[in-house]
Amino acid sequence: MLNVLVINCGSSSLKYQLMEMETETLRAKGLIERIGLAQGIHTFSPGTGPSVIEELPIADHARACELVLAALLHPEHGVLESLQQIAAIGHRVVHAGERYSASVVITDDVVDALRACVPLAPLHNPANITGIEAAMRVLPGVPQVGVFDTAFHQTMPDKAYIYPIPYHLYTEHKIRRYGFHGTSHRYVTARAAQMLERDIADLNFISCHLGNGASVAAVRGGRSVDTSMGLTPLEGLMMGTRSGDIDPALVGFLSRTLNLDLGGVEKILNKESGLLGISGISSDLRDVEREYAKGNDRARLAMETYAYHIRKYIGAYAVALGRVDAIIFTAGVGEHASLIREWACNGLDAIGATLDPFKNATRHDESIISKSSSRVRIMIVPTNEELMIARDTAQLVRT
Repeated sequence: MLNVLVINCGSSSLKYQLMEMETETLRAKGLIERIGLAQGIHTFSPGTGPSVIEELPIADHARACELVLAALLHPEHGVLESLQQIAAIGHRVVHAGERYSASVVITDDVVDALRACVPLAPLHNPANITGIEAAMRVLPGVPQVGVFDTAFHQTMPDKAYIYPIPYHLYTEHKIRRYGFHGTSHRYVTARAAQMLERDIADLNFISCHLGNGASVAAVRGGRSVDTSMGLTPLEGLMMGTRSGDIDPALVGFLSRTLNLDLGGVEKILNKESGLLGISGISSDLRDVEREYAKGNDRARLAMETYAYHIRKYIGAYAVALGRVDAIIFTAGVGEHASLIREWACNGLDAIGATLDPFKNATRHDESIISKSSSRVRIMIVPTNEELMIARDTAQLVRT
């Protein structure tokens, strides 16, 4: 029995799954949310039996990893008798630069390479490394695999990934667009092709991964040809705490006006902007949406700006692709926030995409939510990054 534990550390969350890979059977899964906020939530779901929900302070990702292993071994609702039953661990890793374009078994050298990429992904790589090091301490000798968000986007043509800055900055320092959420975009586009009962090689998708972090990818024939995130996960869409696209001159302006060093400006753009920055309420869309329902105007502005940025990228990638077969919404916001989907799709009739309001308001699972007359399908495809990570991990462990 090959049990693979998948650990997926985000900037404020940790998802995990324990899978038996001979049959790809899910034995248990869990979600730890609101890490670093005043009150965290840990939801543990064994393969059989009811979910267990616990609310408690979760200071950091190290504490979150401890909760994962404790839940799997719990005498009442756990699914393992000992940690020795875990054959391998697969980790989602956000940034590997150009060094790794495919999944690899983690060694000390790999960890050092990921640590060198921390400046490129300051919200995520530290969390990913924390998960790796915590697992190494608790399960020494158990093979661990890194699956990189950047790998899927290595198929982008140079005209899409190069920045219009002096070329030697790319050749000497590898400054280029890398893109992220690749594991999610890879899964949902493959699954969407199955739902449409068509060969992915013949399809063009615009994939919208919308969560606390958010990105859009243009995917032609199963290969990424452009994506909204860049050198770091800061570029692109407005997000939970990240600004997304801004005038580059704003960095110098903020530094001079507020008397901030570069670190201070980066903190504003990475941790104090986006939904949180505009609304002044929260980085969590659910909190912002509750205030919007009460008539809070800054909550309205934050949500409308968020949706507008999504719509702009969909339009741009429709032109880049030339033909769009389907628009995919995935991840926490994409799968559950019907109002954001509605606003993001306003005006997309221009590219042949027409949302069905009833389907959009009532469906949150895997479904097609466009009108039957819509030339471009609009789809909800729940992401399953963990399954993709588990498959890559099992393949590397078996070889």
